[in-house]
Amino acid sequence: MQPEKTTSVVNIGTYFSHLRELVALELREEQQAYQRSLEAKGASLTGSIQEPACRYPVRLGNDAYNPLGQLTLELRYDVSEDEVELDFEPGKPATLFYLTDGGAKELPYQCYVELVGDGVMSVSLPSKSALQSLKDLSERHLLGVQLGIDNTSYRVMQESLSEAERKEDERFVRLRNVLVGNAQPAFRQLPPLSFPWLNSSQNAAIQKVVEAQEVSVVHGPPGTGKTTTLVEAIIETLERETQVLVCAPSNAAVDWISEQLMRRSVNVLRIGNPLRMSDEMLDCSYERRYSAHPDYHELWNIRKELRSKGDKEIRRQKLQQRATELEIKINADLFDQARVVSCTLIGSAYRLMERRRFSTLFIDEAAQALEPACWAAILKADRVIMSGDHQQLPPTVKSLAAVKGGLADTLMQKLVELHPRCVTLLTTQYRMNEDIMSFSSRWFYHSRLQAAPEAAHRQVSPLDTPLTWIDTSEYSESSEHSENSEKRNNSGSITNAQEARLVIHALRDYIEMISPQKIESERIDFGIITPYRGQARLIRRLLKMQHYFRKLKRHITVGTVDGFQGQERDVIVISLVRDNADGHIGFLRDLRRMNVAMTRARMKLIIVGNAQTLAHHRFYRALIEHIKEKGDFIEAAPTLNF
Repeated sequence: MQPEKTTSVVNIGTYFSHLRELVALELREEQQAYQRSLEAKGASLTGSIQEPACRYPVRLGNDAYNPLGQLTLELRYDVSEDEVELDFEPGKPATLFYLTDGGAKELPYQCYVELVGDGVMSVSLPSKSALQSLKDLSERHLLGVQLGIDNTSYRVMQESLSEAERKEDERFVRLRNVLVGNAQPAFRQLPPLSFPWLNSSQNAAIQKVVEAQEVSVVHGPPGTGKTTTLVEAIIETLERETQVLVCAPSNAAVDWISEQLMRRSVNVLRIGNPLRMSDEMLDCSYERRYSAHPDYHELWNIRKELRSKGDKEIRRQKLQQRATELEIKINADLFDQARVVSCTLIGSAYRLMERRRFSTLFIDEAAQALEPACWAAILKADRVIMSGDHQQLPPTVKSLAAVKGGLADTLMQKLVELHPRCVTLLTTQYRMNEDIMSFSSRWFYHSRLQAAPEAAHRQVSPLDTPLTWIDTSEYSESSEHSENSEKRNNSGSITNAQEARLVIHALRDYIEMISPQKIESERIDFGIITPYRGQARLIRRLLKMQHYFRKLKRHITVGTVDGFQGQERDVIVISLVRDNADGHIGFLRDLRRMNVAMTRARMKLIIVGNAQTLAHHRFYRALIEHIKEKGDFIEAAPTLNF
């Protein structure tokens, strides 16, 4: 075990003041980028705008009230053949605008995305008057929709950091000192726990969780059963505590861990915007549970009567008093009955959560969570359990100054360095063939990962190897393919048309080798991953153009590294894109992204890339040597056959 890191005493005021400055930098960058985007649209008075965060023009469709009583409006738009991946997601803020000679003009209210479909988006509107003004405006101007800025998240982070700095509660001060490195964590001594259906490292992680007095970290590399371990840790904690708080940085992550707990018959109360919850979680949402409470019918009738103006003041006062009593009772019942309260980190600051206190806070996907967001939830807890993998994707930070200042450095990552005694590494992985796993294990996890027997030798075909690198070096330099391989498109993303075509060619050859019938009968699935959004769009378009893949399209998914986080496929094809003589590889230097991409594969990993360009970096040199030793290194030619 590594020794605890010794550091000088951290000044609490300076620590939190610095974090607030970083949050302000990030907000300023987002505001400036948004403003630049609006100004740029002023030059687009002709033609359409199809960007990940913008659609112009849009046509007004049907309006209706959703089950939550919110007024919603359909926005319809054309879908091109070269359709981009949308950043619009349910619950995200959006603004409507129109273009004039003077530039883009925003409408003076914010909407929220409700649904996103093929060529249609539904947004919630603040009022009927807003709807009418939109209809009037649409008769004179073309309208557009753009993602807005989530000011609420920034406000919550700033307020939480200020409260965390000044809070003097003795228990919280102890926890704060451990988290910033001013104190060492403490552990209870408890009898050994044993869960026969878990492996030794998973059992050790749960033991550490229940013994921790302030903090514990479950470090779960790809395929090691992190969620399984976390669910067992939560259930075991509930044997000792009445209720726990479970958070994650995203709604999708909150829904996932909540669904796993529900399957174990745990009563979960999901707090947050229902628009951002999965369909499976709606029945557990506070709003749905509130309206299903036995006393809600009486409350609804009282509210209906209060809206009428016929009652005398004395009766109105009595009705209002009774309504307040019912509201308090329903709210108390919902929280008292729940064993787990789940929400996003930012959602833990919702009004419903005011004055709520929990013995234990679990933060899933903590390695993707901004530290300032974590403090919003930590303020409500006596101890913190974090789960994640800081060797996979980090949180998204747009401001370069904020990155340099440390905003992308997560609290989980800091704890791993400060308090290695708190950390349990899960070491048995159940996803990958051991030859796919072993390079990642050696480079990122000190060679501590072991493949479970049922995964170690899994292959698509006994005649195949689990690893292939298709080298485009000679292919891109041949006179027959002399076009510039690496290009930056209008949106700033890099594409490589030669390599995209080669990916399609290689995929088809591989499918032919194992046979389409085998794919259908054994339901073999494929993922094509690339670091660049533009390349993903290009590959997707090329797939659509080839009749060969139409019957197999449900087996093939194309996306970016970020889009594949948390997913897995039988066969993964990675298009690395970069192809230049200088060895410039852009954010392929962030090796955590490559770790995510490679470890999505269960049985077969195919990497397509220019080995000469990539070999300038020692990681890729080592990866190429590993594949030459364990698999196949193929020099691409205009006609490629496996």
